[in-house]
Amino acid sequence: MLKMQKLQGIYAIVSGCADVVPYTSALLEGGIRIVQYRAKGTADIEALQALRELTAARDALFIVNDDWQAALSVDADGAHLGPDDATRAQLPMIREYLHDRLLGLSCGTVEEAQYAESLGADYIGVGSVFATSSKRDAGTPIGIAGLREVAAATQLPAAAIGGITHENIAAVRATGVAMAAVISALTASADPREVAAALVRAWEPL
Repeated sequence: MLKMQKLQGIYAIVSGCADVVPYTSALLEGGIRIVQYRAKGTADIEALQALRELTAARDALFIVNDDWQAALSVDADGAHLGPDDATRAQLPMIREYLHDRLLGLSCGTVEEAQYAESLGADYIGVGSVFATSSKRDAGTPIGIAGLREVAAATQLPAAAIGGITHENIAAVRATGVAMAAVISALTASADPREVAAALVRAWEPL
């Protein structure tokens, strides 16, 4: 399946923790088919390589956050960049270097979303939708109305992000966005496989 066709459903964001490989394996067993690795510092290349092999075996997308060069080094499916990861002047060069790999950009406004589309991004991350403790610089939540507005500003697939849980995922799904990025709802559980499976079920077509 083409990479773009896989941009749908639950988008799990995992960090560079010691048990990231078995944790990610549990998420994949739960049915998640998009995994983003987000390192708090320098990316762990060994972990990246292990996750690349793991996701490839499950026919899942593997995206690297922040470090597009690390994404290239392990042949990841793409890279996701936030506003602090590269300047607008650098983005066209990064788009070129990624070639046929996916490029996702974080957007919180209509203008940012439209710029991402003009640049040639493959998808946008929109948020923070709800308040979140997973990213301290996430900014003021834009809410469901803001999510609708930003996502509707382009033809790109959108991944809602920020404070998404099993309790509010139906409202996110109803906006028509392609994906829901989830962090805390998965990490807070003693059984990430079951939570992943429940979120996947909740995301089934309306």
